[in-house]
Amino acid sequence: MGTTADYSLTAMRAEKRAVARNSVIAALLVTAGKIVVGISTGSLGILSEAAHSALDLIAATLTFFSVGVSDKPADADHQYGHGKVENFSAFVETGLLLITCAWVIYEAFLRLFFRRVEVEPTVWAFVVMLISMGIDYWRSRRLGRIAAKYDSQALEADALHFSTDVWSAGVVVLGLVLILVGRSYHIEWLSKADPIAALFVAGVIVSVSWRLARRTIDALLDAAPAGVRNQIMDAVSNVDGVLEIGRVRIRRAGNRYFADLAVGFARTLTFQRSQQLVAAVTEAVQSILPDADVTVQPLPRAQRSENIFDRIRAAATRHNLNVHDISVQDLAGRRHVEQHIELDERMTLKRAHDQVTELEADIRREVPEIDDILTHIESEPATIEMGDELIADARLEKKLKSIAAEFPEILDMHEIEIKRVRGRLYVSCHCTFSDELSLAQVHDIQTELEIRIKQAAPELFRVLIHPEPGTDNRR
Repeated sequence: MGTTADYSLTAMRAEKRAVARNSVIAALLVTAGKIVVGISTGSLGILSEAAHSALDLIAATLTFFSVGVSDKPADADHQYGHGKVENFSAFVETGLLLITCAWVIYEAFLRLFFRRVEVEPTVWAFVVMLISMGIDYWRSRRLGRIAAKYDSQALEADALHFSTDVWSAGVVVLGLVLILVGRSYHIEWLSKADPIAALFVAGVIVSVSWRLARRTIDALLDAAPAGVRNQIMDAVSNVDGVLEIGRVRIRRAGNRYFADLAVGFARTLTFQRSQQLVAAVTEAVQSILPDADVTVQPLPRAQRSENIFDRIRAAATRHNLNVHDISVQDLAGRRHVEQHIELDERMTLKRAHDQVTELEADIRREVPEIDDILTHIESEPATIEMGDELIADARLEKKLKSIAAEFPEILDMHEIEIKRVRGRLYVSCHCTFSDELSLAQVHDIQTELEIRIKQAAPELFRVLIHPEPGTDNRR
């Protein structure tokens, strides 16, 4: 079954192709009528309109095929889709319009200054021009509505053409009327109304071509829409966590925008948090350019608020390592750092030591005020340990609780679990503390408790204590 998006895409393609096909049929009928009447009357104005309509027919045909191609999805050879076909179609239309314009201007000057051509306005001339005006008005409205609905530059170009055709055809009709008036009242200069009307039509064509040329060339050269870049920068800068905006590039292909940004985040962020910020930046861009395809490159940046611990972690992150239990001591004006790091348990000591030595050198470059670093290397488990058994030892549990009672900050010890793993004894338990204690205080108490437990029960290999606030334990 197709999704709603698939049905919507199919409907869009069908509607765009239908309106483009109707435009081709209408252009064919109008062009044929103008050619017949233009030749029979000898009117340059009507012939210029016929040439204009003939090029409109070519443009409408190009549009019909381009909207069919442009809506195809991206593939391996066209990774940004096929939307540029619409822009190229509009560019070709511009060239055709300018060619028409050059011919009309040339013929108009010949008739004004060098050659006299008798124009014979007929009823059919007026009928055909008025019918063409009605058809052009209908299809320009129809094309404009679909172009706005789907943001199609090719359909918009056609709509613009046909809306100006209405006015240019009206000028030709006015020229024919002035010729009749000139003959009725013997006003000689009104015989020149037809080539003058043709020049006006050419002026309309130049105006349309110029506006269309600017837009299509901008699209083909990937020019950013005016003002949109600044709007995007303002929206992205308001995303909490964005430190700087290094690059904003925007391109358009058909009715689809592509945005490429380089954005600075705090270098101490986790990968998951960085991805969350990327999603927030994407949403900010799409609030300006709906449905845009957005690519965000995160840039790690140092914050002014970083302390010595943040800078140490940042250096470790560059090596794809996590340090913990960082301790910095100031002894007689010299700063000593102690830290713990976990490395793959399958790594040899030589390789692990080399990796830590490289990390310590980088930390010294990052934090030059450090005088000495001592790193405790721990093995990071890479395999799942198979437990032998859970042990019920009431005597050991009683001993553990009595030791915990020696600490007034510990309100309760519960969920004590004793297990044997690879022939070694492991103990885990939950301890309840007062809500107001700081994490530093809790950590110190846990460390002292672990020491006391191992002193009282040296057979234990590992002791793990989970701290809980008093309010959580009373639920």
